[in-house]
Amino acid sequence: MKLHELRDNPGATKPRKRVARGPGSGTGKMGGRGIKGQKSRSGVAIGGYEGGQMPLYQRLPKRGFNKPNRKSFAVVNLGLIQKFIDEKKLDAKAAITEDALIASGLVRRKLDGIRVLAKGEFTAKANIEVTGASKSAVEAVEKAGGSLKVAAPAAAE
Repeated sequence: MKLHELRDNPGATKPRKRVARGPGSGTGKMGGRGIKGQKSRSGVAIGGYEGGQMPLYQRLPKRGFNKPNRKSFAVVNLGLIQKFIDEKKLDAKAAITEDALIASGLVRRKLDGIRVLAKGEFTAKANIEVTGASKSAVEAVEKAGGSLKVAAPAAAE
């Protein structure tokens, strides 16, 4: 194969639709917008503007509060940790740290830390060290003969 023989697969690229460029284009005259009406004009805001009446989204009361500096944790269930141990992606004999969870591919990124929840079965005798864990997750790991240590998040700021 030579450079000049390279081609895209058939159907991989489509030419740009040239709207309102004469009758031969198939989208000439009104440019696919139909006849008259609000949607045929430019500068349309159908969802928001209500003809001068106070819009619905402004009539409804504001609710709730989003904390600007809230922590967001990467969440892992015990069942998934057990599955990764069974598949030999995690080593139960060594301490399972946050870095080990990321290296195994169980967690994509740490965010403000990793929090373990108790969903699923956990039977491995493992030592887990994470930023956060639910009480039931701690109990489940200890029941299986391991330990779940909750460490304060490393100050990344």
